[in-house]
Amino acid sequence: MKFVILGFDGPEGEARRKLHRPAHLAKMDLLDAQGRVVLAGPLTDKTGSLIVIEADSLAEAEAFARTDPYTVNGVFERVEIHQFLQVFPKQHSTP
Repeated sequence: MKFVILGFDGPEGEARRKLHRPAHLAKMDLLDAQGRVVLAGPLTDKTGSLIVIEADSLAEAEAFARTDPYTVNGVFERVEIHQFLQVFPKQHSTP
């Protein structure tokens, strides 16, 4: 299942983001190596981040978000997690 994780930065998010980015990226790299990151990156209006991952359950996605260095270290003031049904781009099968 796919899950959207929306992390909303707190008042000191930008400053804290710089400090904790290496640890956050290391955690993301582990998930990416498993083929479970659909897409991820910061919102360009500097309000937070969008992460779309593959997880077996909402509980697993919540655990991932709860232990992310950006959450643990106060970059994200608030996190929303939603199950997501990907419609586009269409998943084409190869013959």
